[in-house]
Amino acid sequence: MAGEKILVVEDEEDVLELVRYNLGKNGYKVETAMSGEEALQKAMRINPDLILLDLMLPTVDGLEVCRKVKNDPRTQHVPVVMLTAKGEEADIVTGLEMGADDYVTKPFSPRVLMARVKAVLRRPAERKETDVLVLGDLEIDPGRHRVAVKGESVDLTSTEFKLLHYLAQRAGWVFTRYQIVDAVHGSDYPVTDRSVDVQIVGLRKKLGSAGDYIETVRGVGYRFKEF
Repeated sequence: MAGEKILVVEDEEDVLELVRYNLGKNGYKVETAMSGEEALQKAMRINPDLILLDLMLPTVDGLEVCRKVKNDPRTQHVPVVMLTAKGEEADIVTGLEMGADDYVTKPFSPRVLMARVKAVLRRPAERKETDVLVLGDLEIDPGRHRVAVKGESVDLTSTEFKLLHYLAQRAGWVFTRYQIVDAVHGSDYPVTDRSVDVQIVGLRKKLGSAGDYIETVRGVGYRFKEF
């Protein structure tokens, strides 16, 4: 629901004004900062509901701002959406690994930006590890270590199950291969950043019609489709 407080960190005045106008038109309360130092000061002071963060900033760059925000107990709960220029795939990956929640590439349409802001703000708190997940035709029961598609059981290895459950718990979130490796640590399969791709291919095949729920984010990693 609108009314949330959003901190926009952007050093280009025209882009800042465009974002501020569209956020305000959609009912959000907007605070702004034009440098990394100012962003960190305001984040601590106003405790925003979300930070829209440009990566190319004077004094302290956006990646460092993201790192400090996510490492500080006072602000680590605040979602961060990065604003990046096209071709900055390495920065996107680094930002996600530092804890950023999503990204939008420039140039962007205001409608796309608003949709991403709303999607991040409505994400529920992370589900418990024991919760049964029902997403489309897919059901994941961690307690019974069972996966079913349209009611039919699917036989997965331990690593495949962990990988699927990790992504599905956080539907809509983008994860790099290294984040997936850290989360899964498979014992029945040597999990490396490269083998993640092999695991995903195998998972999609076993899940059949639900295999498309696992989406590739080119140059970055994977995410589970948001329902």
